[in-house]
Amino acid sequence: MNTGSDHGTHESAPAGPDAPATAGPDGAASGPEAQEAPHVSKAPAFIKANRSLHLSWQVGVFVVGLAVIGAGIAMLVLPGPGWVAIFAGLAIWATEFAWAHLVLRWTKRKVSEAAQKALDPKVRRRNIILTSVGLAIAGALIGFYLWKYGLTLPWNLKDQ
Repeated sequence: MNTGSDHGTHESAPAGPDAPATAGPDGAASGPEAQEAPHVSKAPAFIKANRSLHLSWQVGVFVVGLAVIGAGIAMLVLPGPGWVAIFAGLAIWATEFAWAHLVLRWTKRKVSEAAQKALDPKVRRRNIILTSVGLAIAGALIGFYLWKYGLTLPWNLKDQ
């Protein structure tokens, strides 16, 4: 069973269809495996050698990832970087589980697409207009409050 832990230990590179991808002149991968290598556990070799130890390792990785994701979900309503913690927990899971690796890759692709869409001039113009309207409304409400009550804070109002 090839666990992928022997990559880079051979003196000469194989030249068959199973040859690893090589970087082209632009730095992008080329060759038969330009897509992506199959997911391989990131556990140390001595852990992968023993099945029960590897299973324990995977359970530990799952529990740690679950704890980080749980903290991230809590931080969605509490102060803190909730989405960052959720993605960090997913990245922890992706070190051991192929399904998490696929979900993380899909998420990265969707975030990149959203970033590209946000840079579109039409979308930027719309966002600037909406922000300006929102600031104008907020300014009008603050101005009305100051006109009506002055600089008195709401908790200091006495039956006005």
